[in-house]
Amino acid sequence: MDYDVRDINLAAQGRLRIEWAEMSMAVLRSIRERFSKEKPLKGVRLSACLHVTTETAALVKTLKEGGAQVVLCASNPLSTQDDVAASLVADDEVPVFAIKGEDHATYYSHILSALRHGPHITMDDGADLVSSLHFIALEKWDDLEPSVAAWARDLSQEERSGLLSGIMGGTEETTTGVIRLRSMEKDGILQFPIVSVNDANTKHLFDNRYGTGQSTVDGIIRATNRLLAGSTFVVSGYGWCGRGVATRAKGHGAHVIVCEVDPLRALEAAMDGFQVMPIAQAAPLGDFFCTLTGDINVIRKEHFLTMKDGAMISNSGHFDVELDLKGLAESSSKRRVIREFVEEFTLGNGRRVYLLGEGRLINLAAAEGHPSSVMDMSFANQALSAEYMVREHGALGKRVYPVPPEIDREIARLKLASMGILIDTLTEEQEQYLSSWEMGT
Repeated sequence: MDYDVRDINLAAQGRLRIEWAEMSMAVLRSIRERFSKEKPLKGVRLSACLHVTTETAALVKTLKEGGAQVVLCASNPLSTQDDVAASLVADDEVPVFAIKGEDHATYYSHILSALRHGPHITMDDGADLVSSLHFIALEKWDDLEPSVAAWARDLSQEERSGLLSGIMGGTEETTTGVIRLRSMEKDGILQFPIVSVNDANTKHLFDNRYGTGQSTVDGIIRATNRLLAGSTFVVSGYGWCGRGVATRAKGHGAHVIVCEVDPLRALEAAMDGFQVMPIAQAAPLGDFFCTLTGDINVIRKEHFLTMKDGAMISNSGHFDVELDLKGLAESSSKRRVIREFVEEFTLGNGRRVYLLGEGRLINLAAAEGHPSSVMDMSFANQALSAEYMVREHGALGKRVYPVPPEIDREIARLKLASMGILIDTLTEEQEQYLSSWEMGT
C-alpha cells in the first residue's frame, strides 16, 4: 500500500485520539453500523481531500465500513494530525497522503496521489481536488501545480477524459469550496454533480457557528496565550462562522467589532450588539483580528500600516489569501518566528504585527479543529450524501445540489436521540390543519 505520512510509528497515539473523538460521534457510529450491514458503497473508489483529523478518521472508517475504497489527502498543509494519519494507514489500511507543514509541491503531489486512485466519488473541503480534475480535463496546464501538470500531460486524451467520465459525483464540505463550485457551474465548466454538504442545516448552523466559534478562539489562545478579556477583537465577515467567533470572543470578555460588506449581515451584527464599521476604521483599534469571509485580501497592506503595536492577525476562512501576506512582507523591515504559530513582522514605522498560523486556518493550525460532537453531524452529512450520490447520480445534472431535506432531518433526529432528547409529534388534527386552507379561525 502506497502512502506518505510523517511517521508510521505514531499510529498507537493516533489510535487513542481517534477512539476519544468517536465517543462523541454517536450519529456517525449509528450510520457506520448500518453501512456495515448494507454495504451501500461497495466497490466505490472514493478520493477524499479533507483536513486529516481524528473526526475525519471516524468518517473514513465509516465510508470504508460501507464498502468504499478510500484514499485520503490533506485539504490544508497545516491541518494534518500526523498521528491520526499514521493510525489510518497502520490500523485501517487506508492510503493517506498528508504531513503537517508540507510545502506547496508536496501538498499537490498528495492531491495527485488521490487523483491516481481514479475516483468514482470525490469528497472535498475547499474544492482543490475537483478543480485540479477540471484543470486536467480542460488542459489548463498553467493553472496546475507543475507535478500534477507533468503527470496529466503524460496521459493520453482518452485517459484524461476517463478521469472525469468515471466520476459519479462528489461532495463539498465548506463555504469556500461551494463558492468555487457554484462559479464553475455558472460558467458551464462543472462536469459532474456535487452535493453541498455545507448548506445542510445540520452542518452550517452547528459546525460553522459553534464549531468554528469555539475552535477559532481556542486556536488563537493556544497560539498566543494572551487574554481576550478587555481586548478589542475584530471579526471580518458575519456569516455563520463569523457569528460564532464574534459570540465566543464576546463571551471571553472582548469588545467585538464586526466588518461586513453585506448590509443585511451588518444590520444583524449591529442588532446582535456588536459595533460595526469598515476595516479601515477598525484596523487602528483592534488587538486581535480574524477573517472569515472566503474572499481575497480582506485585510490589506494599508490596514497593517495603521495597526497598533502588538496587533495579532489570523484567519479562519479556509485559504490564507484572506490576508494580504505579500503586502505584510513588503511593509516589514524584519520578521522572525517568536513562538510556535506566531511570526513577528516589524513594520517600517517600528510597530510590530503578529501573524498567527501562517495565515492559514488558525483553529486547525494551532488547535485541533472543531469538537467531535459537532463534526459528528457534518460528517454524517458527508457519509449519507456519498450514499445518495451513488444511488441517485444517474438522475442528477452537472450542478451543485443541496443536501436532500430528508437526510438533514434524519441527522437531526439521530443527534437528538443520542442526546436523550424527545420532541413532540403532530396530532392527526394538527397535520390536517397545517395542510388545509379551508380551516380558519
